[in-house]
Amino acid sequence: CCSFDLAKGKEILTLQRECHARRLEALLRVLLVVQQLLQENRHESKRDIYYIYPAFFQEQSVVDRAINDICILLQCSRHHLNVVSVGKGLVMGWLRFSEAGRKFDCINNPNTVYPIPVHVEEVKDIISVADYVLIVEKESVVQRLADDGFCRGNRCIVISGRGYPDVSTRRFLRLVIGKLRLPVYGLVDCDPHGFDILTTYRFGSMQMAYDAKFLRLPEVRWIGAFPSDIEKFSLPPQCLLPLTREEKAKTEAMLQRCYLLREVPQWRSEVELLLQRGVKFEIEALSVHSISFLTEEYIPSKIQAGLYI
Repeated sequence: CCSFDLAKGKEILTLQRECHARRLEALLRVLLVVQQLLQENRHESKRDIYYIYPAFFQEQSVVDRAINDICILLQCSRHHLNVVSVGKGLVMGWLRFSEAGRKFDCINNPNTVYPIPVHVEEVKDIISVADYVLIVEKESVVQRLADDGFCRGNRCIVISGRGYPDVSTRRFLRLVIGKLRLPVYGLVDCDPHGFDILTTYRFGSMQMAYDAKFLRLPEVRWIGAFPSDIEKFSLPPQCLLPLTREEKAKTEAMLQRCYLLREVPQWRSEVELLLQRGVKFEIEALSVHSISFLTEEYIPSKIQAGLYI
């Protein structure tokens, strides 16, 4: 509650709990850092900000929440504050671009993996002769594609956030798709976490719902792995693992999301099948047929036959 019966320009803010006071102080400390970053045109990561006041913040989550609070209050995105994520995204394939004077020429070596730039606002001169973009959940699968020379035989761009994607990866994807107007396919594990990662790309995350309109990619189509692929590709029982109790609860919670029924009912049907069968499998399980089955048969056949949803 605020007191307004003071001299002009002065207010007293009374907080009922100590935790509320600490949250406000954290917000103000981060705001001071943000102000300095903007004035000096510098960028810092969330981790850098944490180490400015480590004794006060104590945990990284305190900084993360303060940044989210600031974005909501100012109705802006994190990159407008000059706060960047520590980059972890990967890209390879038929793409060429520059960032802050550095050139990334993936086209000359389409099966070489490059890090996605952190300062996406400085990415320019995007050139590509690709036919589509493939989002891959895991670094291990990206390496499998690179080892098999997938991008040399298929004109595509492969991008991975190495698990749940960071903001830089999602912004880079949105920039590339907006510039090139290419179809986008998502390849994730057949488990609740893989599906949750896929929905993060397409619809945004719950934690950063305020930023969804700047980060979501409604163009994303799900190429696999589907629960229905178990019969279609004859996966043996040893490739299947039972869902844990926590994974079943997570799946049930995801089925309550309104956009599954309203926008992607076919996705919801596959998730219902996942819960009904109670088993999961990883993308790598498709290698049970042959080491190159994923790159030579599974992905090409799905795209050519339009077996995506």
